[in-house]
Amino acid sequence: MLAYDTLLTARDAIRAKKISSVELTRQALDRIEKLDKSIHAFNSTYADLALAQAKAVDEGKVTGPLAGVPIALKDNLCTSFGTTTCSSKMLENFHAPYDATVVKKLAAAGAVFVGKTNLDEFAMGSSTENSAFGATRNPWDTTRIPGGSSGGSAAALASGMCAASIGSDTGGSIRQPASLCGLVGLKPTYGRVSRYGLVAFASSLDQIGPFGWTVSDAALLMNVLAGRDPMDSTSVEIPVPDYLADINKPLAGLRIGIVKEYQLGSGIDPQVKAAVEAAIKTYQSMGATVVEVSCPHTEYGIAAYYVIAPCEASSNLARYDGVHFGHRTAEPVKDIIELFSKSRAEGFGEEVQRRIMIGTYALSSGYYDAYYVRAQKIRALIKRDFDQAFEKCDVILCPTSPTPAFKAGEKTGDPLQMYLCDVFTVTCNIAGIAGLSMPCGFTTSDKPLPIGMQLLGPTFGEEKLLRIARMYEAATDWHKRRPKMD
Repeated sequence: MLAYDTLLTARDAIRAKKISSVELTRQALDRIEKLDKSIHAFNSTYADLALAQAKAVDEGKVTGPLAGVPIALKDNLCTSFGTTTCSSKMLENFHAPYDATVVKKLAAAGAVFVGKTNLDEFAMGSSTENSAFGATRNPWDTTRIPGGSSGGSAAALASGMCAASIGSDTGGSIRQPASLCGLVGLKPTYGRVSRYGLVAFASSLDQIGPFGWTVSDAALLMNVLAGRDPMDSTSVEIPVPDYLADINKPLAGLRIGIVKEYQLGSGIDPQVKAAVEAAIKTYQSMGATVVEVSCPHTEYGIAAYYVIAPCEASSNLARYDGVHFGHRTAEPVKDIIELFSKSRAEGFGEEVQRRIMIGTYALSSGYYDAYYVRAQKIRALIKRDFDQAFEKCDVILCPTSPTPAFKAGEKTGDPLQMYLCDVFTVTCNIAGIAGLSMPCGFTTSDKPLPIGMQLLGPTFGEEKLLRIARMYEAATDWHKRRPKMD
């Protein structure tokens, strides 16, 4: 196996004994050592653990659909090995006493864990520049951001440091980095994948999902990740299909929905607009029908998201007080209130503090009805919009991000501009539906940058969504391009 092979290719090579898992794992670890100084995709790596897992596969002690393949985990997933930091000083030395459910499932499937990846602190951000441990860079152009908050997971895969990676998506945190790094990223339906062991940002929005080079890679990972978990009361007990079984069967009578409120000419980079319009024509050439649908409450999506998510963050992060959990100040204090205040001021970064304050304000007496309750009403309307749209179409197609990857530092001084990067992704989380980003083109700059398109599907419609995505992938070659890291 060489760098940039797909998950399926790597798995099949191990099964056919063309390469051992130990050899493959050493390649991944060597590549991390060689490249990660310039990318900073990883917060921590686990060579001894990874090689031990790989050896167990080679000796036949561990089998499964992912047996022997190097995989990276986002550093907000609890693991009984190493630290779980959420890229925050608050949890810099936190050692979880258990494995997240998805980590257990991946281990049972034979995955080899090479390391845990960088993210925006507590998954709050769209560029992976908010990490307490330094920013991650985009492998296609290291002067640019990889997207966020799962930028480390996306950059690790795009750099060829692993064969697949796992992220979490609260408002686009898998799909947007997938778009900017030229990958396939899937945000499953809320409740499709267990959140047990995922350090919470916004509990009603968070969902764990896969990154892969291809749609089939994402489908294989979903076969492992999906399913009911008694440890997560929000996970849903419905059968898990074999997402790979019919992945190559085109969908007859496909209807592609275009949301008129998305206005492809407004605030969108011209090259993104052109690539998405070309993708629509590709589907039409395969016999798909394009239908216009309306989601009239789209314009309130960003506002509703940036009320709901900070409110839930304010509640979830209240536990990090320097006593129950998290960093404790070494400064002298006169009482418990000052201990809390100093510990939290030192432990949380600027963006996390901003969102906690926004959420606390919106939940405070006199403002709860005006902000949080109203945002939840908008949420119900957005969900109804999607339900009605999916009566007319099988899938909705739109850009994932309004622009390609932007320069590092370009938007850090303007939080509103950073929030607007999520304009096409947040409503998917608000409604709890499935969303997938995949490559649909590249810019024409000196260093071509990936452009991603987003496919949105109905609740628990991942199987159909993956088949529709595979139709486009089979007709194009964008997914075969790789950054020139060497």
